[in-house]
Amino acid sequence: MLSRLEKKCAEKRLKMTSQRRIIAQVLSDSEDHPDVEALYQRTQKLDSKISMATVYRTMRLFEEAGVIGKHDFGDGRARYEEIGEEHHDHLIDMKSGKVIEFSNEEIEQLQHTVAKKLGYELIGHRLELYCLPLRKKSQT
Repeated sequence: MLSRLEKKCAEKRLKMTSQRRIIAQVLSDSEDHPDVEALYQRTQKLDSKISMATVYRTMRLFEEAGVIGKHDFGDGRARYEEIGEEHHDHLIDMKSGKVIEFSNEEIEQLQHTVAKKLGYELIGHRLELYCLPLRKKSQT
């Protein structure tokens, strides 16, 4: 059975080798935003012949085809996710590195309003919020 990412690659008419299929499957199955090192480690469990260079080349190919998104969440590593049907933004916990996906209609509307007030039509955006956990007040 094809992963969502493999189906998107087929729609874009990308040549899919067995190694690219494994990389696509691993990324589709990811619940986080893995970097190349994490993808490489995960693919090794399925095919030890996949090289780090193959993972890098495949990520570049998928990104250029518009089937994955590349992010820099402030940790110096390029991180990847499959481009989904639904738009979402990211909140990054700078202490733990956890990335939380969220959607907020008020933020979406505000962005359109700001663009319009400045004389533009918003055609796309990327929002990343870099945060630290709130300190809990001590009980005294």
